Amino acid sequence: MSKSVAFSTPDIVLPDGTADCYLAHPGDGAAHPGVLLFADVYGLRPVIREIMETIAAEGFTALAPNVLFRSGRSPVLPMPDQRDPAGHAEFFKKLAPVRAALTPEKSLQDAAVYLNYLAASEFCTPGTVAVAGYCMGGRMALRTPAAYPVRIAAAASFHGGRLAEADAPDSPHHSLDDVTAEVFVAHASDDQSMPPEQIQVLEQALTAAGVAHTSVVYPKTRHGFTMRDTPVFDERAYQRHLSDLLALLRRNTDRDR
Repeated sequence: MSKSVAFSTPDIVLPDGTADCYLAHPGDGAAHPGVLLFADVYGLRPVIREIMETIAAEGFTALAPNVLFRSGRSPVLPMPDQRDPAGHAEFFKKLAPVRAALTPEKSLQDAAVYLNYLAASEFCTPGTVAVAGYCMGGRMALRTPAAYPVRIAAAASFHGGRLAEADAPDSPHHSLDDVTAEVFVAHASDDQSMPPEQIQVLEQALTAAGVAHTSVVYPKTRHGFTMRDTPVFDERAYQRHLSDLLALLRRNTDRDR
């Protein structure tokens, strides 16, 4: 890391409860461009902190909320043993009602509060921010700039799933017309939740909406490739994702400042 980093775990009060969060920023005490980060389904944990602190060391203030706060503080559910198929299946069975409580409408309601928190933070510079998401967080990272276009300058999704389901009314690709952010989407080459047909539909929707975007497939990767605590982790893809994400953030840092 090129700079010292400060890390804390603030609570944010929302209409439906209190979200425990991670906050990382450069340790100089100054204000820096903000990044709202949506974790994958396993939530806040050391690997998310690692990503956030890496971003912070490069001059950004990153906030990652526990988006599943309606069902409890982190960890909402203990992370399953990835080597145990039965335990993994049981985790997702228990997770179903937890995820169901976070409707698209609720997630956007929450996002406004998280954006307000960054806007009011002494560690965040005024103006637009970026959003980034992983797995289910990737869906949120695409929905948020559509709902709050004047507040979001850049959006990134890494191994996001179900981003372009043609028959799903709430699929993110249906609501891109108002997006003014630059969008970066990185897919896994082996991902049942985002097959090639959906990638094509998403790219067509982004182009039709006039959104400045990049859509790439990281070769020889599986869904979840950025998550160091899972068997699908890929170090080369992880480093590439950091490089791509930081490049996106730097390109859009001074957009309205």
